[in-house]
Amino acid sequence: MTSLQVDIDQLTRLTRALDSSLVSLREARRALDHVRPDQLGTADLDAACDRFQERWAHGTRELAKRVKGVREGVDRSAAEYGELEAAIRAAFLRAAAAHG
Repeated sequence: MTSLQVDIDQLTRLTRALDSSLVSLREARRALDHVRPDQLGTADLDAACDRFQERWAHGTRELAKRVKGVREGVDRSAAEYGELEAAIRAAFLRAAAAHG
């Protein structure tokens, strides 16, 4: 027999952790926005820094989109499992009342 257990509180904690990671990504991106390539030194270093910042910004935006998608999925799962649990509880209560 297969057993499935879902801890809705764990899903809620996962949602909070995903939210926190989005905040951290935003803060890291903002921190790098304040560093200008022309502040570092040589033209080659400045150009390399500028290219890195462009890739970093693009990468963190894409990562944030994916984290948001996972978060939405976790929220939907938690809500659906909660509804299922409530429906099962109600069915057992009705059965108990009918036989009780």
